[in-house]
Amino acid sequence: MGALVSLDTLLADRRLWRGQPTARPASNEPSGHAALDAALPSGGWPEAALVEVLLPADGLGELRLVLPTLARHTRAGRDIALVAPPYVPHPHAWLAAGVAFERVHLVAADPRQALWATEQCLRAGCLSAVLCWPHQADDRALRRLQVAAESGQSLVFAFRDARAAANASPAALRLQVERDQLRVLKCRGGLAPTAPVPFPAPLH
Repeated sequence: MGALVSLDTLLADRRLWRGQPTARPASNEPSGHAALDAALPSGGWPEAALVEVLLPADGLGELRLVLPTLARHTRAGRDIALVAPPYVPHPHAWLAAGVAFERVHLVAADPRQALWATEQCLRAGCLSAVLCWPHQADDRALRRLQVAAESGQSLVFAFRDARAAANASPAALRLQVERDQLRVLKCRGGLAPTAPVPFPAPLH
């Protein structure tokens, strides 16, 4: 057995190369929340992908997560769609958040057709983001949304019951909303951070 050589010796003798950290490139899809962007390997939302937002209940201010992104998209002249939202959006609140509401399309669909309607919106290729609230979605249905998002080069945010966290998912990013924090359950491009992320503050 050969003699043991320390790491410092190998470095000093130039027999081992040490890589240098490189700056992470800016994400093309920043979330608009600095703490969340810092926690994600991509520095923002995964591009052309499914993002699952898991909720213990409605009305926790979960739209605060996506409003900065929707504002950025619509101000750039891109259209977005909401498929079968559980509540009618209040235009004044969205305008106050910077969203160009004339770029927001509401798609009516019954619960049995909501996933299909979401998939068709994504595949159309004319929307930059789609929001949906599926009541029941198995792995196959979610995978179809992921593929459709890639095909249409769109972001899709699926707001689902927190109990779905126990099931596997093909989503590129899974976030679990708690009262004052977010937990990253899964993220593309690296390990999910173990520490929670502060929940975005209310919009004023």
